[in-house]
Amino acid sequence: MDDPAAIQGRSSSHQMRHFYLFRTNHKSRIISFPGSLILAVLLTTPALLFAQATHDSLPSRLTLNQCIGFALSNQAQVKQAMIDEEITKKDVRTALSGWYPQIELDANIQHYFVAPMTSIPNQLDPSGPPIRYPATSNQTSSGLFLVNQTLFNSNLYLAASSSKERRKQASQNTELTKIDTYVGVAKAFFDVLLTEQQLRVLDEDIVRLQRNYDDAYNLYKNGITDNIDYQRARIALSNVQAQRRASGESVKTKYAVLKQLMGVPPEKKFSVSYDSSRFENETVTDTSKVPDYKTRVEYQQMQTALNLQGADIRYSRSNFFPSLSAFYEFIPSYGSDQFASLYSKTSSSSFVGLKLTYPIFQGLSRFQGLDKARLQYKRLQVGTEYLENVISSEYTSARSQYVSNLDQLKVSKENMVIARNIFNTVKYQYDKGIKAYLEVIVSETDLRTAELNYLDMMFRVLSSKLDLEKALGLIQPK
Repeated sequence: MDDPAAIQGRSSSHQMRHFYLFRTNHKSRIISFPGSLILAVLLTTPALLFAQATHDSLPSRLTLNQCIGFALSNQAQVKQAMIDEEITKKDVRTALSGWYPQIELDANIQHYFVAPMTSIPNQLDPSGPPIRYPATSNQTSSGLFLVNQTLFNSNLYLAASSSKERRKQASQNTELTKIDTYVGVAKAFFDVLLTEQQLRVLDEDIVRLQRNYDDAYNLYKNGITDNIDYQRARIALSNVQAQRRASGESVKTKYAVLKQLMGVPPEKKFSVSYDSSRFENETVTDTSKVPDYKTRVEYQQMQTALNLQGADIRYSRSNFFPSLSAFYEFIPSYGSDQFASLYSKTSSSSFVGLKLTYPIFQGLSRFQGLDKARLQYKRLQVGTEYLENVISSEYTSARSQYVSNLDQLKVSKENMVIARNIFNTVKYQYDKGIKAYLEVIVSETDLRTAELNYLDMMFRVLSSKLDLEKALGLIQPK
């Protein structure tokens, strides 16, 4: 292999190039790039890697837990809820900052074109005109250094007493968004998965119908049967193929819904993965549980709202108390007729004090505000009672739907087994010349319908199970 320096020497008439040694297929190869191209690649590669990091980290096959985990980290509504939670924390800290000392510095400088004049009586000539002289220098400057410490203020009292509940409220909003995302992604996942299972059923049916069609056509060609059997087989095959194409388009739509709920870019391709043998195990849940209102985030939110309203009542009461603060002021003053010597001499003052502010009469607004806060608290209490009824109704409806769907699933499974046995028997009898081909077509259709109904009921059971677990407050995504 030639030395890179030698290659560079032989190419001295060309633009200087950088050389890099790569190993491909266990063989070394020298590849040259222009320096400007390498610089551009180095500058753009980190940005490209960063932009693709999230996309490339997503596997090509995803389980249910992976889909949910990705959604809880990347779904737009979850991100917004988490940002809102951080905003609330910043708002709380901003409100509480009023308890810290407030330090202020104010300074000014002035030039008088015409200085204000003042006068004093002429002691030498009391009956004569007073003596007039400038009241201030032509150049003046002053400052104010102020430190104010609030000792009690109704607004700061409200901020302090409600800060914990406000943070909790924001956290509960995020948790509710995650629960809704969890349920939505899980339903969309099972919808995609069971639609793909239906596609497999249709593919198997197409294989059987194609074989039946070939057999019927060969019998017709050999003069054993007339053209009715193979034409019926052709109609049945065409119908299933059309259904297969429609279901194929449907699964694309369902993948799009799943991507949207997960926060996955539309162009990203992946497939879902699930152990189909676990389907029936996943349909089982405990229906003997009764709803505990305290486990529902919505109920917790209502309790937080009551606590916040209680703090608002205390705030309305605190408006009847005065505001109290301590302060310190330092005031330097400068003056001179010449700007150059303005700051050569100073005259300053400083003092500390307490400030008490008490609004004596405000048109009864404080009484009205207190009454309003109490009415709002009563309204939330009524809303809590209503929410309890809503939660109880949701549980009853979800449990009833789940039990009904689970019963229909068992029936669908039994019907599928029966339909498969009937089809196998009829097909065997047709091969022996006992049954007409029309009965084969009918039994084939019944088998396909039973299998598709079973998968459809499986999705309904899994969806209603999620609704029941949500109504019981059992879904708690991290």
